[in-house]
Amino acid sequence: MPEGEKNVTVNRRASYDYEFLEHYEAGLILTGTEIKSIRDGRVNLRDAFAIVRGGEAWLHNMHIAEYPAASHFNHEPTRARKLLLHKGEIRHLQGALEQRGLTLIATRLYLKRGRAKVELAVGKGKKSYDKRASIATREANRDIQRAMRQRV
Repeated sequence: MPEGEKNVTVNRRASYDYEFLEHYEAGLILTGTEIKSIRDGRVNLRDAFAIVRGGEAWLHNMHIAEYPAASHFNHEPTRARKLLLHKGEIRHLQGALEQRGLTLIATRLYLKRGRAKVELAVGKGKKSYDKRASIATREANRDIQRAMRQRV
């Protein structure tokens, strides 16, 4: 992780369910109570995905908990949030998403120089046998590492 970045949350489930093809960094348009909740770490990316609609990118299903000290000026926890991307990136994403089986998943939310950024990945859904192969590879690598530590 580069200096000046602080991970808020990581969507670990996404790497299990999807094979990532490309990664993008995008800013978010947030309200004041949302950024305060993000800084407190009260956010969930589990079901978050992005779509391109009308030449704009939108992030859906990211849950940011209500800020307790905000009284009645609070935000809606799962509202759609606009993503800040360059026009060329949006066009490229739109072309990629029109292909069959590809989707745009939020993989990580972090603070970079005080601003909230989300890492998006263009991914293709894994089949159940792909998931089993990933688990088998991970376990084999663990066994190799364990054997190497025992020899030293």
